[in-house]
Amino acid sequence: MRLGPGAFAASCVAIEVLGVAIFLRGFFPASVRSASPTGRLAEPAAPEPLAGASSNWTKLPLPLFSKTVIVLIDALRDDFVFGSKGARYMPFTTYLMGKGPSHSFVAEAKPPTVTMPRIKALMTGSLPGFVDIIRNLNSPALQEDNVIRQAKAAGKRMIFYGDETWVKLFPKHFVEYDGTTSFFVSDYTEVDSNVTRHLEKVLKRGDWDMLILHYLGLDHIGHISGPDSPLIGYKLREMDGILMKIYTALLTKERETLSPNLLVLCGDHGMSETGSHGAASAEEVRTPLVLVSSAFERKPGDIRHPTQVQQTDLAATLAIGLGLPIPKNSIGSLLFPVVERRPMREQLRFLHLNGVQLSRLLQENVPSYEKDPGFEQFVMAERLHGNWVKLHLEEDRSGALLNLGTKVARQYLGALKTLSLALSMHVAQYDIYSMAVGTIVVLEALTLLLLSTPQVLHRRAELEVPLSPPVFSLLFYLVFLVLSAIHVVVCTSAESSCYFCSLPWLAAGGVMVLVSALLCVIASALARMVMDSTLLWKSAAHPCSGWSEVGLLLLLGTVGHVLSLGASSFVEEEHQTWYFLVSTLCLALSQETCRSYFLGHNNELPHCFHTEPGTVGATSVHQDCFACEAPKAGQMDKAPCPSGTHRGHARWAVLAGPWLVLACCRLLRFLNHTGVQGAHRPDLGHWLTSTSHKMELSCLAALSLLVIFMLAQRGCSPVSKVALALGLVGVFCYRASIGNLLFPWQPANRGISKGILEARFVYVFVLGILFTGTKDLLKSQVIATDFKVKTVGLWELYSGLVLLAALLLRPHNLPVLAFSLLIQTIMTKFIWKPLRHDVAEITVMHYWFGQAFFYFQGNSNNIATIDVSAGFVGLDTYMEIPATFLTVFGTYVGPVLWAGHLAHFLSAEANSDSAMGRACFCYALICSAPVAAYIILVTSLRYHLFIWSVFSPKLLYEGMHLLITAALCVLFTATSQTSHTRAWMKTGAGNQ
Repeated sequence: MRLGPGAFAASCVAIEVLGVAIFLRGFFPASVRSASPTGRLAEPAAPEPLAGASSNWTKLPLPLFSKTVIVLIDALRDDFVFGSKGARYMPFTTYLMGKGPSHSFVAEAKPPTVTMPRIKALMTGSLPGFVDIIRNLNSPALQEDNVIRQAKAAGKRMIFYGDETWVKLFPKHFVEYDGTTSFFVSDYTEVDSNVTRHLEKVLKRGDWDMLILHYLGLDHIGHISGPDSPLIGYKLREMDGILMKIYTALLTKERETLSPNLLVLCGDHGMSETGSHGAASAEEVRTPLVLVSSAFERKPGDIRHPTQVQQTDLAATLAIGLGLPIPKNSIGSLLFPVVERRPMREQLRFLHLNGVQLSRLLQENVPSYEKDPGFEQFVMAERLHGNWVKLHLEEDRSGALLNLGTKVARQYLGALKTLSLALSMHVAQYDIYSMAVGTIVVLEALTLLLLSTPQVLHRRAELEVPLSPPVFSLLFYLVFLVLSAIHVVVCTSAESSCYFCSLPWLAAGGVMVLVSALLCVIASALARMVMDSTLLWKSAAHPCSGWSEVGLLLLLGTVGHVLSLGASSFVEEEHQTWYFLVSTLCLALSQETCRSYFLGHNNELPHCFHTEPGTVGATSVHQDCFACEAPKAGQMDKAPCPSGTHRGHARWAVLAGPWLVLACCRLLRFLNHTGVQGAHRPDLGHWLTSTSHKMELSCLAALSLLVIFMLAQRGCSPVSKVALALGLVGVFCYRASIGNLLFPWQPANRGISKGILEARFVYVFVLGILFTGTKDLLKSQVIATDFKVKTVGLWELYSGLVLLAALLLRPHNLPVLAFSLLIQTIMTKFIWKPLRHDVAEITVMHYWFGQAFFYFQGNSNNIATIDVSAGFVGLDTYMEIPATFLTVFGTYVGPVLWAGHLAHFLSAEANSDSAMGRACFCYALICSAPVAAYIILVTSLRYHLFIWSVFSPKLLYEGMHLLITAALCVLFTATSQTSHTRAWMKTGAGNQ
């Protein structure tokens, strides 16, 4: 079977995407679960322990509170309440915490710090996994035992207003609800007004037991303008007024019912310094938890400071307070200050119920539970508790009873803390079988790419893929039978659930057929290489096999980057790796340029490119010069290219090219500090986005948009140039309308809008330019004589993506886009053309710069740096597919635009068919190697201390990058097919 290099690479990457998907599903498993079915009726409560007799307290205690109101403010981090902002903007809440009947805590949220997993943690007491980041976009109904389900089973009437995620997680649980869209981040006013408008009416009614309010406005403000925005203060003041209204209403009802009520103020997660969330920084995981009730009256001089607890502790506390069973999968412990004013017998009863629930969960998930220190502590506390109950029933009123009760309570609290910690450490069981299957698929695809590399370096137009003989061989059927037997054995003996085993037999069999076929193809390819060793030696002697210094740097740098992923510090600070590699590349190119100039034939820099008349923004290259047969740097004196030389100032421009690129990269590093070590440091981006420097940001954005137009319009048709200019004007108008930028005549305090009309105005021109480029590409398949059409079409597609990127990027990142275009222009004109680099080297350089620009725009391997607001530009309602596409594109602007530039650059060559296929192959190879190495690394480091906070987010980034690479390879392959089509048409016409 013969395939072009591009088609072959695209197929291998598609197979890798399948393997990574299976691996991810096994790597991000379900949390520890109770063995008892969720839907079954609640088990009877554990009886009170009693030494030597049967207990007379076998039922759940009565509820501590009559009504409960939970106010969840999205992205409310602890310093917004306990810090200076709280004292300034939330005076009533500050009074309640300082002098009122309340208990305050700093609740730590575990990563991933996104809304849906945090709601699950609050209501179930369990720790959701990173796979919930994906489910966060479309939350399924929660099947796990939780406080809401227990409350409904107990007949409690619940009302909810706010984030519609609750309605999706708990369908048919609320007697009244009104959900608001959580993903439309441009709205921070109506999304909260739709909650508050119900409040006054509901508080006057008495036909409910639990009221849940989820406010989203603060989170949306953070996504739009960060935690230092003046809008934060206004929103906190608004929330403070709402809390005062609720507290006053609850006090009024208490006078009528003579039973205490409970007000809970909490946040689902915090907010990073950039306004986002999802990772594990202190600003993202520390949230306030304030419990207010008349039952918590404090004595004069009673000063209560916030204490550190886990977010999962709220589920057990709410269950105890409402007289409900604790959720079966909860790993949280009771917040003891809530019950410390109750009689000693009730205190010990509450602690005992929590301990029984945790010890049962430990027994069902840890085989050696009897040796666990927490379980041993609990058994000891339970024995002491029985002795205390015996003395209590004997009506012993001596001081020994009180001392023993205090000791039992202390013993219980220590046991609960240890049990909770042990369960959180044992939070997940990896699906090793699914991980192994995914890893094998990825490694087989990578091995095929590596084995095909000699054929690609030998410049074969098509690759010989030995597919048919292996598929019909005895080895294929033998491997398939062995894999099927392993599958049956694993799936019938596995004690825990396995994703790959849960697949239908047809799907699982298809994967096993794929694995068997790939293994046989690899074996056949290896056999062919051994038999054809003479050809390989000839290939090694080919001039292309000689490594230049730049080529050696590219190889060693790529391999070094892959190896660096094994260290958590290098993953956290990966941007430093790419900054170093790009800077080193510029120095190597400078040396190569100088040597070519000073040591070249007659001190002249060779130049083998010529511009075809009428070619707009594109050059054509002699096939023999662009190919690797042309001598490398350092060999110019032996075989100078005869087509012309650089003279005068052009020589100095070529010499200055690498240094200009290096200077641009150095400037970009000042714009956004990223990573873990430097993210908190002030940078130019923070300075520009502050409200006092809005005019400076506006001027810089206008200048950047002008540079973008000058560099992007040169290869476009006249109509596309006009569309690009109008679109960039629309970008500035959009940012001005939402308050990011200012027009010179515009007052600084003018009202702002959502910018829907302005953004859609830009989208019209984006679609127009993309349509024009697509039309030219299709036209190039029909008109075989017009070589310019394909090149212009690709450049217009590229320009359309540039315009879309300008719309989605935040204003202070527009210089990143401008510098990207500038560096591409410098590299094209002064480096890649004069130095005649091979296609593989040019491809790796594009990949390196794409990765560097991924970090230049402020991204990192931290989920919190994803700019979610990019997914809602121009949308007035949440639409999942457009929002996902825009968010992904806004995140991966750098790699996508540099890959698009590579496609255009190679399409301008006379041998573009071969060049495009080889570029696609090289791009697929250098993207596949890190993914394959990384999944092996995270498998071996799955019990590492930083597996969830550092390695897991990077794994998600690598998976998405591979998916984008697959799409780019399809684009490369489709583009390279144009030449095949023209050749076929010429052949057909000649035959006629």
